[in-house]
Amino acid sequence: MTTSDSSPTVRTPLYNLHVELGAKMVPFAGYDMPVSYPLGVLGEHNHTREKAGLFDVSHMGQAYLTGPDHDTCAAALEALVPGAVLTLGKGRIRYTQLLNSDGGIIDDLMVTRLVDDEDDGRLFLVVNAGCKHGDYAHIAAHLPAGIHLEPIEDRALVALQGPGAAEMFATICPEASEMGFMTAIRTDINGVDCWISRCGYTGEDGYEISVPEPQAEEFARLLLAHEAVEAIGLGARDSLRLESGLCLYGHDIDTTTSPVEADLMFSIAKRRREEGGFPGYGRVRSEIENGPKRIRVGIVPQTRAPAREGTEIQSNGETVGVITSGGFGPTYGGPIAMGYVSPEFSSPGCEVDLIVRGKTMPAKIAAMPFVEQRYYRKPKV
Repeated sequence: MTTSDSSPTVRTPLYNLHVELGAKMVPFAGYDMPVSYPLGVLGEHNHTREKAGLFDVSHMGQAYLTGPDHDTCAAALEALVPGAVLTLGKGRIRYTQLLNSDGGIIDDLMVTRLVDDEDDGRLFLVVNAGCKHGDYAHIAAHLPAGIHLEPIEDRALVALQGPGAAEMFATICPEASEMGFMTAIRTDINGVDCWISRCGYTGEDGYEISVPEPQAEEFARLLLAHEAVEAIGLGARDSLRLESGLCLYGHDIDTTTSPVEADLMFSIAKRRREEGGFPGYGRVRSEIENGPKRIRVGIVPQTRAPAREGTEIQSNGETVGVITSGGFGPTYGGPIAMGYVSPEFSSPGCEVDLIVRGKTMPAKIAAMPFVEQRYYRKPKV
């Protein structure tokens, strides 16, 4: 089985289960992955928004960054990313980006500080599938003595997402219901060593669970046995994240894009904005102070025709930007897109034109997310 570039694909530990469930398999990021199941992309999208969907994300890269203690390890990572890792509390997760010397995004990733005291000199990283080998090489090449990157090759990763996820998961893991958004725990579920985080890339509440490969299929079947849970493929995953205004690496962000342009400033703490100390800080600081030359925005076509990636955005016949992701938003109820435009055209409500198959199609700039994000945030006490 090969990808479109004729390189061999890799199967995740859940491949046989996907085939048994009737999945349509496609090459993606070097892996053979399910794009949809018999329920169909629309049905899978709606099921995730209404109940709970199970995603195989075992193609993502999992790795440890290990050092003598948290501060030393975190400082080494802060030299590569703009996120505040030093101040990360135990059992907390931070979203950040690997940047190159020009301030472009090599990849975006999740960083977790583990809960147990014996793991205090270890950070858990999750990176994108298509970038992971490059990420690992880049990180390893820039680490100081005494800090080591250790790719984790023997664990699968699944994501349980949707408004019914917490109630369902609590039936087999009661302590998970006490977790807040962007937190992590480690626990045993039916004899399976589970590393659990509460975040996700659908805009819905949910969990990501890392499990040992030999137990992955049995664990996935345990989750799918619940009446609220359906298997969900890459097609619905893409429409869900688009409605939620979330970037897809290689499309909405890449090595030419800065975190400021990508509207990801929430991920850069005040200390890091002021102190710098990460690659591309000059560009990031300049764009913070002077504004970027382009900005990621939401776009709503004013017809029923969707605008796909690469669609030109114009105003009065002049090119002002480009679509980077686009399609139909089932929950939104119409076509939606995101892309980059010059700052003067970035205000919600601004009217622009999209050039679709040589024809001009009216559109408006819109605030994101297109559909309300429903992450679980614990009440403050």
